[in-house]
Amino acid sequence: MGFLLAGGSVFLNGTFKTADVAVEDGRIVSISPFLPRENQSVIKIDHLFVVPGFVDVHVHLREPGFSYKETIASGTAAAAAGGYTAVCSMPNLKPVPDGPETLQPELDAIARAAKIHVYPYGAITAGEQGQFLSDMAGMAPSVAGFSDDGRGVQSDDMMRAAMKAARALGKPIVAHCEVNELLSPGGCVHDGTWAKAHGFPGISSESEWRQIERDIGLVRETGCQYHVCHISTKESVDLIRRAKADGLPVTCETGPHYLVLCDQDLQDEGRFKMNPPLRSAADRDALIEGLLDGTVDCIATDHAPHCAEEKSRGLRQSAFGIVGLETAFPILYTQLVETGVIPLELLLDRLCTRPRRIFGLPGGTVSEGAFADLTVLDLNRPHAIVSSAFKSMGRATPFDGWVVAAAVAATICNGKLVYTDFRREDV
Repeated sequence: MGFLLAGGSVFLNGTFKTADVAVEDGRIVSISPFLPRENQSVIKIDHLFVVPGFVDVHVHLREPGFSYKETIASGTAAAAAGGYTAVCSMPNLKPVPDGPETLQPELDAIARAAKIHVYPYGAITAGEQGQFLSDMAGMAPSVAGFSDDGRGVQSDDMMRAAMKAARALGKPIVAHCEVNELLSPGGCVHDGTWAKAHGFPGISSESEWRQIERDIGLVRETGCQYHVCHISTKESVDLIRRAKADGLPVTCETGPHYLVLCDQDLQDEGRFKMNPPLRSAADRDALIEGLLDGTVDCIATDHAPHCAEEKSRGLRQSAFGIVGLETAFPILYTQLVETGVIPLELLLDRLCTRPRRIFGLPGGTVSEGAFADLTVLDLNRPHAIVSSAFKSMGRATPFDGWVVAAAVAATICNGKLVYTDFRREDV
């Protein structure tokens, strides 16, 4: 069953043009200033904007093993509500997907319940324990890359071996960078002025950038495609900028919260606790500069749901992690685009196009013959973020109650409407 998106502003070849978009059998079959309405299911989207579906290369869907936090069904429903048609799911699951047999339960859950495309990662090391390599070759046909997310690979020799194996398989290493011996006991926020003023144990910037520095050296040696997760420090930006200038196959992501918040915004609540932590204003500004000059390739949410009790213990005792799939676009549009910090086209590149190019994922364009993975945006819908209304089982967000200017009106995946909200609401 096909349908026609009529009268919207469509993102075509880098610019917006008023056009109709006809969808049939999962693909875009025609794009034209005006298409016939007869015998068509017409969805009028005057004043709305059609863009390629968003992709998030860093989410935690928690199934199998931790379905009390999130499930494939709830997590992908949240993604669809946020405008995402594809996500890459992290391997800190139970069982950890470290070989074909332990990956299969996740693949089965995705096939059974996912509302959008889900591309899983396989673990770099067995059980994410850092002692032995996973069965990377056995998982390679089914994964987007390899990551021990949540844990940095501490051994130089282990990371070197992983990079050599990943390069031979044509897959990226996707690294959570953290040097354990540089972590202070109980560290829960950035080791900066706010932590010192309020008496909280800090997490140093060096614990992140020092491992990035090591890994870049290993990339020079191995030639492995290397992607850095959720960078948060100005030193990380500088290291990656220099690596790119040297022609190394190094890419990175940061999260919406690192682009619009800093440690001065902290409150002693679990919804402000994530790893890496919110850093200084100078770090935030460096990340924005990296976004503008192309150093930062992707904006990824690190969507990390926990149950309410796990996030109710303040900064010291709450679990690390916040949710982000349903807030990313409205927050980024309101805080960065509407204020003139970045153009909308750049935001779309980092949410739609460049992540797919890095990871070799399909989609990312609105064009005839392409798969109909599309997001419809309302850029004039002021509303307040209400975490209790999330599709995600997780509720912990620092943005609860924030007023934003835009909303996702619809998400189309494989030619199917997987999320719709065409209502206009006032705050």
